[in-house]
Amino acid sequence: MIAIIDYKAGNVASVKNAFNRLGVECLITSDHETILSAQGVIFPGQGRAGTAMKELKRSGIDTAIKNITRPFLGICLGMQLLADFSQEDDTECLSIIKGKCQKLPSVLKTPHLGWNKVEFVGNSPLIEGIRANSPYFYFVHSYYFSPLNNDCLVGKTPYGFDFASMVQKDNFFATQFHPEKSGKIGETLLSNFCKLCGR
Repeated sequence: MIAIIDYKAGNVASVKNAFNRLGVECLITSDHETILSAQGVIFPGQGRAGTAMKELKRSGIDTAIKNITRPFLGICLGMQLLADFSQEDDTECLSIIKGKCQKLPSVLKTPHLGWNKVEFVGNSPLIEGIRANSPYFYFVHSYYFSPLNNDCLVGKTPYGFDFASMVQKDNFFATQFHPEKSGKIGETLLSNFCKLCGR
């Protein structure tokens, strides 16, 4: 079973629907034991960093996330909250992947909305079968994750400048784009995640 973390900031319904299309059992939950015992964990996100972190701390899910040893996928805000700090609401985040989240430059149209390409610059089991294509994924965000170093960088995306759109550290994977809204190529990435979970 794959757990989808419910922390009142995630686009959980569309994520669950994407896994349903793949025929994979998943559960939307905020229960710590369920999250820690799941074969894999999805950390979706929409909304503001400050509000989301307050809910994570209130519920204790922040501690549960730090103790996850199974495959973990953060999506959009769920990627940004893995950083040390976000400029959005001056928020201290989870500090799982070193770096900070910054607002997109004011000269760019924000939010960054729609389809854009991802250039893969690192290896990851999640990009098996899609690595060579510089594929297009669906984005909607106003902040971006700037990693402290590039060891974690899997993919980058051009939008006035190149920003990190996919990162990985140990069992923690994360995408700025929404694979659940990215058609067949997004389903391929989610299917690869399921394989990693033994599903």
